[in-house]
Amino acid sequence: MNQDESKPQRTEEPGGGILMGRPFGVPVYVAPSWFLVAALITWVFGDQIERVLPELGAARYLVSLFFAIAFYGSVLVHELAHTLAALRFKLPVRRIQLQFFGGVSEIEKETETPGREFVLAFVGPLLSLILAGLFWLTLYAVEPGTVPGVLLGGLMISNLIVAIFNLLPGLPLDGGRMLRAVVWKITGNAMSGTVAAAWVGRALAVTVLIGLPLLTRTGALGNSTADIGGFTTVTDALLAAILAAIIWTGAGNSLRMARLREHLPELRARSLTRRAIPVESATPLSEALRRANEAGARALVVVDGHGTPTGIVREAAIASVPQHRRPWVAVSALTQDLADGMRVPAELTGQPLLDHLRASPATEYLVVEETGAIYGVLSTADVEKAFVKAMARPSA
Repeated sequence: MNQDESKPQRTEEPGGGILMGRPFGVPVYVAPSWFLVAALITWVFGDQIERVLPELGAARYLVSLFFAIAFYGSVLVHELAHTLAALRFKLPVRRIQLQFFGGVSEIEKETETPGREFVLAFVGPLLSLILAGLFWLTLYAVEPGTVPGVLLGGLMISNLIVAIFNLLPGLPLDGGRMLRAVVWKITGNAMSGTVAAAWVGRALAVTVLIGLPLLTRTGALGNSTADIGGFTTVTDALLAAILAAIIWTGAGNSLRMARLREHLPELRARSLTRRAIPVESATPLSEALRRANEAGARALVVVDGHGTPTGIVREAAIASVPQHRRPWVAVSALTQDLADGMRVPAELTGQPLLDHLRASPATEYLVVEETGAIYGVLSTADVEKAFVKAMARPSA
């Protein structure tokens, strides 16, 4: 990591947060919501420290802030485990983001087998369990009732909670991805695994919403019921509602993304392409449109004297020319020159097609055969319509 990358920077991606570094070449961002959670952890853990080390006074909040930072360092290790596994399987990782209630590794492609999916999901909780074990072993090297002892004990318990929580079998948690992998392996259908794990995730969200306040109120989590008051009850209910909302939303997003990947192969450049006719740059627009109507074409490609395509007549530009002026306007005035990336192979489908369009944004593209011959013109609007239509259909 070079010196510039080691300094916090604002990300160039909207909503990314603060760029903290690029371990293994993957950018790590801290979302603004992290500061809210860090402040909450500092306040709550500071009150816990006061019970054990009352002599610290206000300094307990500095110790608590250090705990909050160290805890999110553990979360980062958890996410790096997912990232390293993804890179090992040659899956691109867009970024890691530390945010409200944890972190997320944005892996851009799906694993190809249920076995890899299981491993990719399991390594995160495994690292959290290993960290909890290491903090537990380190406790024996420090004196109980001291600042190091309190910090190590807190980190041990927090990493254990992170591991157990993430192992719950519902999407979007790691345990949900493991369940998805198991169902995928049994049924041979990745979508079936996603549906099963997503609905378990939604059931888990309802359970958290109702069960967490009940557990804390009855003392089942080891807390003292004598200390429970109105404020504590409201806080527990709010925490449960936030966790439930995160799980429910994540499960729904997992279903939508799975449906997207399922329907992506239906997006084919060849089937979405409009038939086009070649015209020379000096051709009047009215004459070019007359020829297109006779040929049953919906697009115009400008060619030079040798028949080599040089540009595309933009549909929006045609619509902007009044009918009475079209005989006096040459198509060259409405032409967008062919830039790099605006030639699309006719055989592109699915994700490769979307990647190509995303890499070279434009309103229209020239679709060509392997020989270089003109096949037609692909409109971004047509791709978007096909995408929406495919997403609206129920999954098989």
